[in-house]
Amino acid sequence: MCGIAGIIGDITNNDLIHSMAAAQSHRGPDYTGFWKNENISLAHNRLSIIDLEAHSNQPLVSNCGNYILVFNGEIYNYIELKKELNYNFKTNSDTEVLLAAYIEWGKKCLHKLNGMFSFAIWDVKKETLFAARDRFGVKPFFYTKIDNKLIFSSEIKAIHAYGINKTPNKKVWANYFAFGSYGMPNETFWKDISQLSGGHYLEYSNKNLKVEKWYFFEKEIKKYQKKYTYEEVKTKYTNLLKQSIRLRFRADVAVGFNLSGGLDSSALLTFVNQQENSENIKAFTFYTNDKRYDELPWVEEMISITNNPLVKVLLKSDEVENLSKKVAYHQDEPFGGIPTLAYAKIFEQARKENILVLLDGQGMDEQWAGYDYYLKNENTNIIQGVNKSPFKKEVLSKEFLAFAEKPKYPKPFEDDLLNKQYRDLFYTKIPRALRFNDRVSMASSTELREPFLDYNLVEFAFAQPLDYKIKNGIQKKVLRDIVSEFLSDSITYAPKRPLQTPQREWLGNDLKDFVSNKLDEIENSSFSNWFDMNKLKKEWQNYLEVDNDSSFHIWQWLSLAFILKESSN
Repeated sequence: MCGIAGIIGDITNNDLIHSMAAAQSHRGPDYTGFWKNENISLAHNRLSIIDLEAHSNQPLVSNCGNYILVFNGEIYNYIELKKELNYNFKTNSDTEVLLAAYIEWGKKCLHKLNGMFSFAIWDVKKETLFAARDRFGVKPFFYTKIDNKLIFSSEIKAIHAYGINKTPNKKVWANYFAFGSYGMPNETFWKDISQLSGGHYLEYSNKNLKVEKWYFFEKEIKKYQKKYTYEEVKTKYTNLLKQSIRLRFRADVAVGFNLSGGLDSSALLTFVNQQENSENIKAFTFYTNDKRYDELPWVEEMISITNNPLVKVLLKSDEVENLSKKVAYHQDEPFGGIPTLAYAKIFEQARKENILVLLDGQGMDEQWAGYDYYLKNENTNIIQGVNKSPFKKEVLSKEFLAFAEKPKYPKPFEDDLLNKQYRDLFYTKIPRALRFNDRVSMASSTELREPFLDYNLVEFAFAQPLDYKIKNGIQKKVLRDIVSEFLSDSITYAPKRPLQTPQREWLGNDLKDFVSNKLDEIENSSFSNWFDMNKLKKEWQNYLEVDNDSSFHIWQWLSLAFILKESSN
């Protein structure tokens, strides 16, 4: 896990690439390298996970000297791919395997890669750049094309460090407040800065930019749409999951585990502990000392079965203000509230204990239809755990609300449930969670791996019939039946608990003054014209006195205060 950056065009100021690398140095504290000529500057911040030796530092130059690679992520099947390649390898890294794969197979190499990645390869002779992002967009890639130059990086702040103005993209912000959208896969909250969508590649040559889709999920799942018996599905999925975990244990540093009290992470830990090299893997969990929300009873029940060492990380309300500032700096865009702060503390603690790789259970709900709204026919709100719409469009000014356009997502399938799952995988739930998770993990210079997002697993589960996913009102039926022989019924059949922190209560009580001060900052800023401030203050008072069913809108306003403090209108 690392950071990459580049400037393609007439390079007259070499300090700019150094400023970009410095802005995201937390992504790779072990080594920072550069490669430059008159047309391009590349930078790489390295977090050493596989082949810790200096010869695997980047930018990596091919044996022929014609190809220069900067790479962020992991190619989990690099050992298998290495056997297929005719290349004189000088390292034991997955980085060199990726470079050799591109040299031998060109862009077709993408379909052979099992991993999380964003990378860029410069062809010295052709003076062309090829960049790509993994299937689900686990690893980030941001870019802007300005003044006949292409600038790219792993974090938005690095592009701002280049000198691109920090100007809000009003459409994305308006959609966030009005509809809870975090932008389409190619958008950011900042004007003139785009992101390469998951499953897409980019080519840049002669000042011309082309972006193409390379991963066609809708086609890939067809190979699994033959009718399997229920028992065949259980067996095949179990084998695919074990393979995914086995690949994600490939590391030359210690591996740990993020554990909640839910089915997904408990199931994952069950199979993690069946790996040969998983002895005494540490599990990390957070809690807030509020029994209404904490999942510690289920976590401790799970640990009593697996006997893993458990590290419990406490988040207190008086930490929220300072932690919010830190996390907001690393996020660059709005993030998911106090649970994200708690999650950030887990990575801080893991780093202190020299655990540089953590596994977690992201991605199971989307492939096996685990969210409550999958049971409903209407295209309902996708915010879990609230009874009515958490969005407060009425507090927005008419002028600002005019920028909002309700997002429309593709519906490639005839079945409504599949379209909801597809939306969540590629447009809403997963892109949002992956962005939050990448930035909180990298803020502490740690790597996060998500075994459930192995594309083989996702494709296979997605393709299965509805009654394998939801039966008699029980969701994720296959997974529950797989783990039932290992786990107690209280874990196997536990309902989904969407709220894991007392965010609603803290914002209205312990943190009331903090919130009020932030709302005052908005009122006294150049962004006050985005709102009808009287209505906003009235809604805040209503939250304090009557209605705190949802705190999402309160956190939206805080996000504005956190993120836009030093921005231009």
